[in-house]
Amino acid sequence: MIETAHAKINLSLHVTGQRADGYHLLDSLVMFTSLGDEVHVAPAETLSLSIEGPFARDLDVGEDNLVLRAARSFGLPNGAAITLHKNLPVASGIGGGSADAAATLRALSRLWAVPLPDAETILALGADVPVCMTSELTRMRGIGDALETLGPAPMLDILLVNPNVGVSTAKIFNGLESKSNQPMADDMPDPFDTDNWIGWLAQQRNDLQPPALTTEETINNVLAELTAQHGCMLTRMSGSGATCFALFEGADASETAAMALRRSHPEWWVARTDEAPT
Repeated sequence: MIETAHAKINLSLHVTGQRADGYHLLDSLVMFTSLGDEVHVAPAETLSLSIEGPFARDLDVGEDNLVLRAARSFGLPNGAAITLHKNLPVASGIGGGSADAAATLRALSRLWAVPLPDAETILALGADVPVCMTSELTRMRGIGDALETLGPAPMLDILLVNPNVGVSTAKIFNGLESKSNQPMADDMPDPFDTDNWIGWLAQQRNDLQPPALTTEETINNVLAELTAQHGCMLTRMSGSGATCFALFEGADASETAAMALRRSHPEWWVARTDEAPT
C-alpha cells in the first residue's frame, strides 16, 4: 500500500498568542501540493523502517523517527515493513515530517484494518500532523487542533524553492517581535475566484517570515528572485522556512521560472507542482 505525504504550504501563518505551557497559537491557511514524499507499507512480523530517495541521507531511521512514532501510536503489537521515499527537503517548512507521519497513520490503518488513533494521540505526534491528515484546503487555528476544512484547493501552478539551508524553528519563534498578532481576516473570497482570492492572500502574512529573514538572509534572496519572475502573482515563505513558494499565472510561467532559477542557482532545490488531489 502507498500513501502520498503531500507537501504542506502555509499560504498564511499568523501567530496570535502563546499559552502558558509555551505552545504558540496560530491562524493559518494551509494547502497541499501534488508533490510529496511516499510511504509504502507491507505486511511483516515486526515493525521496521527504511528510507530512500534524494533526501534519505538527511534522516535517521532510529526509534525517534516520526514515522515509527506514528506507527507505535496505534498501541498495537502489529508488524509492518515501512519504506519512506523522501522527495522533500528535511526541516524545510513544508511539513515533510508531519506529512510523513500522517501518511503512515493512513497507510497502517488500511493495512491493519483498524481505526486511526484518536485526535489527542495524533496531535501529540506534532502540531502539524492533524492538518496533514487531509489534503483539503484548511484553516488551522489554536495549536493545530482547531481545523476547518474548506474543500479542494483551486487549480494553481506553484513553484517551491529551498536554498538548502537549515533554520531552527525554535529560534524563529523566539525572534518574533510580538506573539500576539491579529488573526486572518474572515472575509476570504471563494478560492476559485482566483484573482480576488490571491489578492486577499496578499493582504495576509506569515509572521515567522521577518525573524527568518533576520536569521538567514538567503531566504530574502529566494523571495526576491521568485518575485522577479514573469507571471508571479504571490510569493511568501512557508512555515518557519526555509522553503518559499510562488503562485504563477500558468504552467508556462512557472516552468520558465523554474528553468531560470535552476540555471542561476544550481545549489537550490527548485520544484514545480500544483494542488493535491482530494
